Amino acid sequence: MTETVLLIDDDPGFRDAYRELLAQEGYAVAEAGAAPKGLAELRRTSARLVVLDLMLPPSGRPEEGAALAEKILAERPAAKVIVVSGAGETPLALRLVERGAYDFLAKPVDPDVLLAVVARAAARLALEDRVAELERSLTAREGDASALLGQSPAFLDAKTLCERAAPTDVPVLITGESGTGKEVFARYLHARSRRKDRPFIAVNCGALAPTLLESTLFGHKRGAFTSAIKDAPGLFVEADGGTLFLDELGDMDPALQVKLLRVLETGEILPVGAARPSTVDVRIVSATHRALESMVANKTFRDDLYWRVRGIEIPLPRLADRVGDLPLLAQHFLNVSRALVPRSPVTSISPGAMRRLEACDWPGNLRELRHEMQRALVMAGGRGEILEEDLSPARRGAAPAAAAGDEPAEGATLEEKIAALERREIAAALRATQGNRSHAAARLGLSRQGLLNKMDRHGLK
Repeated sequence: MTETVLLIDDDPGFRDAYRELLAQEGYAVAEAGAAPKGLAELRRTSARLVVLDLMLPPSGRPEEGAALAEKILAERPAAKVIVVSGAGETPLALRLVERGAYDFLAKPVDPDVLLAVVARAAARLALEDRVAELERSLTAREGDASALLGQSPAFLDAKTLCERAAPTDVPVLITGESGTGKEVFARYLHARSRRKDRPFIAVNCGALAPTLLESTLFGHKRGAFTSAIKDAPGLFVEADGGTLFLDELGDMDPALQVKLLRVLETGEILPVGAARPSTVDVRIVSATHRALESMVANKTFRDDLYWRVRGIEIPLPRLADRVGDLPLLAQHFLNVSRALVPRSPVTSISPGAMRRLEACDWPGNLRELRHEMQRALVMAGGRGEILEEDLSPARRGAAPAAAAGDEPAEGATLEEKIAALERREIAAALRATQGNRSHAAARLGLSRQGLLNKMDRHGLK
């Protein structure tokens, strides 16, 4: 990608000379002589490389450029701002570097030094782009596989319901704790729908302020508010013909709930500042970790919207409720984590480490397990097996539920040997039934309560 360099300097001679110099090196060049034009050019060109002279009008003082630098970094944190300063402005330039500026150059600027610094900044941007691309690719592979791997009954019920809902246009509400894979299920549903060749657009309703979320969803017209310098279509328009995924719907402001309800009822959206609505064809898939029924009862979520979005509800189980899937999921996360750890070998999980993992409650669900496996692979240091010592302190401190399967110590009494055998058989039955206690009890010829009593006696979860 050709990077654009934005030159901001009130000296036309400087801009002319360095525009030609940078253009010869293959950069696209934009320029401005004052702060307002600089911000406008930044937004117009989406420049990520900025060469900024601190001495800007109207005052000609270095504080003018410093204020602009901070605005640029606030609006575009990934931008590389190269500050140009006089000898007496070095302390201010250093403070700007501490606050996020990439580097500073002293006047008069040597052309070779400028080119070298710009090239280094461009290389840094390219590296950051590559890292972000790898992380997105890894996240997609992890999500698509991990959230859809498993054989536990609750998981299979959710997956089957998702597959049956996919060919329809009925709104879908995906519920479950954070980290259970709600967005991945939404993408899975979209990929099996008649809309699969149209856009899938996702937005987190809790991550944006209500006014910003409104314009993000419905779009706005130029001049509708101070920073609306051009028309914006909004996500409903971008998702036309496809699927719009509203994550954390329970966090949506009540005033926006009314506008969303109208879209679901009529298919019409009204951009901010527009006089007339427009029609869209969008399937809504929503997700939340909140109990919407309780919110309806408390009047914090509209009941009419609740019944609109809850055409089909797909509840996702916690990781703690699908303990039989944990070995498969842990090994999967371990495999995909190798992409982040260069030269790491094919790695397995030792029985002791697996017992520690199975003993955990996993409040962070799949997201927490993925993090644990990434950490363990790093701590293993190239070893081909994850040991208990590679796990985080919280995992090492967990009581290993399956440790009951260990052989009794030499010299153990007959009663201790019988207890060890009983613990081992109960643990094996729980693993074979993916943690389903009713099925495990039937497999062992026990009542469910009888099994629970024995599990409590032996310290099994």
